[in-house]
Amino acid sequence: MPNQQKKHRGFAAMDHEKQREIASKGGKAAHEKGTAHEFTPEEAREAGRKGGEAVSQNREHMAAIGRKGGESSHGSRTTSSQGEDETRKGKNGRGVSEQAEAKR
Repeated sequence: MPNQQKKHRGFAAMDHEKQREIASKGGKAAHEKGTAHEFTPEEAREAGRKGGEAVSQNREHMAAIGRKGGESSHGSRTTSSQGEDETRKGKNGRGVSEQAEAKR
C-alpha cells in the first residue's frame, strides 16, 4: 500500500466550501449557547507573546523575515563599489552607465 494514495473520508472528503459552512454553523451555535471561548485582551496579549517567543527561536526563519522586509521596503536596490549609476535602470533595463557607453 505504500504506492497507493489514502482516500479522505467524512469531513476531509468534503469540498472546502461545505467544510466552511459546517464549521461556521458550529461556531455560531457555540456562541449562542454561551460555550464559545472569547479571549480577553490579557489572554490575547499572552498568546501573542508566547507565539512570538516560539517563532523567534528559529534564527533562519527570523533572518528570512528580515530579508523579505528589507527587500519590500528598499526594493531591488543594490550597493556597488562602482557607484549608484549601476543600480538605476533605464527603459531598456540597462544601467545608466551602460546606456552612456552604448551611445558612444
